[in-house]
Amino acid sequence: MTPVVERLASLRAALRQHGLDGVLIPSSDPHLSEYLPAHWQGREWFSGFTGSMGTLVVTATEAALFADSRYWVQAETELAGSGIDLVKVATAAPVHHLDWIVAHLSPGQCLGVDGHCLGLASAQALRTRCTAAGLTLRTDLDPLASAWPERPPLPQASVRALPLAQATVSRPDKLAALRQQLAQHGATHHLVSTVDDIAWLTNLRGADVDYNPVFLSHLLIGPAAATLFIAPGKIAPTLADSLAADGFTLADYTQAAATLAQLPPDAVLLLDPRRVTLGLREAVPAAVRVIEAINPSVFSKSRKTPEQAALLRRAMIEDGVAMCAFYARFEAALARGEALTELTVDDWMTQERARRPGFQGLSFPTIAGFNANGAMPHYRALPTSYAALDGTGLLLIDSGAHYQADGVCGTTDITRVWAIGEVSDAQRRDCTRVLQGTLALSRAQFPQGTLAPMLDALARAPLWAAGLDYGHGTGHGVGYFLNVHEGPQSISKTQPEAHMAMQPGMVTSIEPGLYRPGQWGVRIENLVLNVPAPVQEAGDEFGTFLGFETLTLCPIDTRCLDLALLQPAERAWLNAYHATVRERLAPHLEDAGLAWLLARTEAV
Repeated sequence: MTPVVERLASLRAALRQHGLDGVLIPSSDPHLSEYLPAHWQGREWFSGFTGSMGTLVVTATEAALFADSRYWVQAETELAGSGIDLVKVATAAPVHHLDWIVAHLSPGQCLGVDGHCLGLASAQALRTRCTAAGLTLRTDLDPLASAWPERPPLPQASVRALPLAQATVSRPDKLAALRQQLAQHGATHHLVSTVDDIAWLTNLRGADVDYNPVFLSHLLIGPAAATLFIAPGKIAPTLADSLAADGFTLADYTQAAATLAQLPPDAVLLLDPRRVTLGLREAVPAAVRVIEAINPSVFSKSRKTPEQAALLRRAMIEDGVAMCAFYARFEAALARGEALTELTVDDWMTQERARRPGFQGLSFPTIAGFNANGAMPHYRALPTSYAALDGTGLLLIDSGAHYQADGVCGTTDITRVWAIGEVSDAQRRDCTRVLQGTLALSRAQFPQGTLAPMLDALARAPLWAAGLDYGHGTGHGVGYFLNVHEGPQSISKTQPEAHMAMQPGMVTSIEPGLYRPGQWGVRIENLVLNVPAPVQEAGDEFGTFLGFETLTLCPIDTRCLDLALLQPAERAWLNAYHATVRERLAPHLEDAGLAWLLARTEAV
């Protein structure tokens, strides 16, 4: 038997032991994180599917993995021979697994899921469907514990302070602003479990989660105290004293639920149903009034201050210099006929970033996909499975990093497509259509408060005009030396909601794509900052308008383009962008890196 088949057999034995007929294993932890500590990577362990998103359901005789189009090719490969069916879902907002559960379990049977890893909003939908289908739902146990003997322990990395020069807003000021926001809701207390919100509020950073400088904790804010629930020993005594002086007390990580259970009857607790788990919600006393609303910190941390924007621009220079150094090295090796692979790209790019001041690590696993591998949006080359850069075609590279030092701070995320040898006319057309989508949105201006999903069609329009489309979103928020994916804005086909309004200071990706399975993939991504629109009439008759400042600094490979398809305004934007890239990066480059930059930023 394969390891996955053996693990499923062990899991099914555990289900019988607990009197369960099925188990739901979401891709989540007690903080509903995107990237999970190994301790909570049960979906990957029991399925073999390594994608960052997906839901696994296992019954006594069947198993299914639910994934959206970003992962279909990858999942089909990784699930082969496991006995797990891939269920393709149309969007990243899954409800399909609920339909599958009620179709494959009979009335009177029992489904188990760890309530401490199940989002409150998801739990409400699951409970409603189970009740209607006559199913019993158990959320009071961890069905994986006895079936996963090799389960990794919880991470124990230490926590450090982000200096005020980089944070730009002090902890007391953040707490005071948050309490004012709670008062507007009529709340006395607020529970925060999302680790990036906690890191932002406390001006702390950690290393508990790969690619995200965060730490496992919960935070309970009251009228006079803020309690940080964190494992003992992770915060040094001097830092603990600093936190205490700023209004934060420390408690054991495991005591969050017990402390919630002791809230006084007159407390009014604000919590975010999309950012708190069922396990913690059920610890709240029945007498406590609960207000469900989005975490106020989601809005606050999304709006970078002018000082943060300046530090982020410097991070973009460091990242751009690293990109130029890498591409110069890479293309020289290609010209010499060296044997290169996708793994070479990952390794060399990380090396060049590591040479830059303030480099703190990658912001997500590097995606380097050549030809057919580039058609998988979340592909990752591994030592056991990768492609050599033989022949000709398109190399898609999606990568990013964190930087933090004196004068530099921020998180980057960039995708480029590069020509390996001769590029076909069809590949040039695809690259050009995607670039036109990137430019169409980059050049847009819009009323402040526009709901981010309303902008999605601007990037798709040039592709739609050619009968083309892509299955993922166009843009996500990006943290400030924090998670590379953050809200509240989402430029995508998702249903617009009031909290997705575009506001000044937000940093968002623009990354349309085009994927031809088995052939090649194209994605061109820049990060942009919401700034006052360059063109708007005086006065406020039509309100305030915003536009995008492109932050990312790296050439776009014009060898991959069909220049005849570009309109004059598009050509002008591209030339102006390349002039900016050259101006800002050239003073920091020399020799081969500078020569490469100058060659790749020539006007077209």
